[in-house]
Amino acid sequence: MPVSRRRRAARAAAVTAAAFVTAVAVAPATPADAAAPQEDRGVFLTVSDTAHTWIRGVLLRCPDGRDHHPQHDAACSALTWARGDLDALRGEPHGCTKQYDPVTVTAEGVWRGRRIDWERTFANACTMDAATGPLFRF
Repeated sequence: MPVSRRRRAARAAAVTAAAFVTAVAVAPATPADAAAPQEDRGVFLTVSDTAHTWIRGVLLRCPDGRDHHPQHDAACSALTWARGDLDALRGEPHGCTKQYDPVTVTAEGVWRGRRIDWERTFANACTMDAATGPLFRF
């Protein structure tokens, strides 16, 4: 094979390889199943103390009610109103003391095919209740 043909073949292979590398680098780096809806297994809610020692927790399953949340209907309504975004909860604002006894709440699971992984720390249980309403009343 003459030198010019080898150079053209090598150059064509290099251009093809560069195009492939560029396409891979530009492609979104998301898992293949990231867009697929997830199975609704419920949302596990926990309340922890200052040392992040788990105090209590419950699995909330909306709308079926096969869970042990004492205010199931109200908690599911609050979650539905917020469209699964716990930062958008209306809560039930009321006055609280300024006592500092932090509580951390978490919500992890799947609600209507959407993954929820949420955590917040509040100054005390009263401020948590005022901000989150019935969701963490268990």
